[in-house]
Amino acid sequence: MNSPVLIIAAADDWPTDRIVVELETRGVEVFRMDTADFPQRLTLAGRIDQGQAWTGELTTEHRTVELSRVGAVYYRAPGAFRFPQGMSGPEERFAAAQARAGLGGVLSALDCRWVNHPTAMARAEYKPVQLAAARAAGLQIPPTLITNRPDQVRAFAAEPGRTIVCKPVASPVLIEDGQLKSVYTQRLRPSDLEDLAGVDTTAHLFQAWVDKDHEVRLTMVGGRMFAAAIHASSEAAHHDWRSDYGSLTYTTTTVPEAVAAGMRRLMEELQLSYGAADFIVGPDGQWTFLEVNPCGQWDWIQGKTELPIAAAIADELQGV
Repeated sequence: MNSPVLIIAAADDWPTDRIVVELETRGVEVFRMDTADFPQRLTLAGRIDQGQAWTGELTTEHRTVELSRVGAVYYRAPGAFRFPQGMSGPEERFAAAQARAGLGGVLSALDCRWVNHPTAMARAEYKPVQLAAARAAGLQIPPTLITNRPDQVRAFAAEPGRTIVCKPVASPVLIEDGQLKSVYTQRLRPSDLEDLAGVDTTAHLFQAWVDKDHEVRLTMVGGRMFAAAIHASSEAAHHDWRSDYGSLTYTTTTVPEAVAAGMRRLMEELQLSYGAADFIVGPDGQWTFLEVNPCGQWDWIQGKTELPIAAAIADELQGV
């Protein structure tokens, strides 16, 4: 009998629906949960002793899975814990810490295939860690400065022949006035460097501008690579393609062997079995690594290019 696959993702994450369908089409037992359902609609009973590793059950209103039977886990941005109404702020924070350590700890201890393990994801999400690992893996990276000192920004920008961009160090998404907003990469003009008010309030990431012909989204699944060239037809998208999806066109492309070898080393160092990496490809054909997102979107790339990414993720979860 096939081991069940545990899916841990937000209930409304529709790309994950494709993974579930792909697995169920193959006859694989799937147990899907969202941490937002704990503890009100999801229960845990886990036990370990000297004679046996973690056993027990995860149970929802409709389904149960035995922890010791789980053969693989697909972990993708689940929701925050939700507790019964009436708890005070300190009580809720205490309960969330206990849930994270209890439910999260038991799940993290499962000895099975992971796409990806949350502890590996947590480390890999740090861009400074990514850049150091990419450099060590032999990938080309842009000169980068992380600082809250305006004088260092000006000195970085003053290096010969350099234009710089500013981008978020962490997630580019924020909520303001109840609306979801994104912070995109900004190419800085000399006049922007005259007033750097606000730089000293937190960490900012600055990089040397890399001339580009196009960009590549390279989706890594296990040892397999799915590369899509992204061509921008607007100035905004040329700076940051996420700012103008309507101007983009996509083609599949091949990965130079040196880049492929570097990405394999990088993924091994970061202990990731899945990652969505972004590269700039210059007019001279040079590939420059920007980042790898251990929880990066893949569904729209599959839709635009017909690259079989969902099937590859299912293969990785099945170990085939």
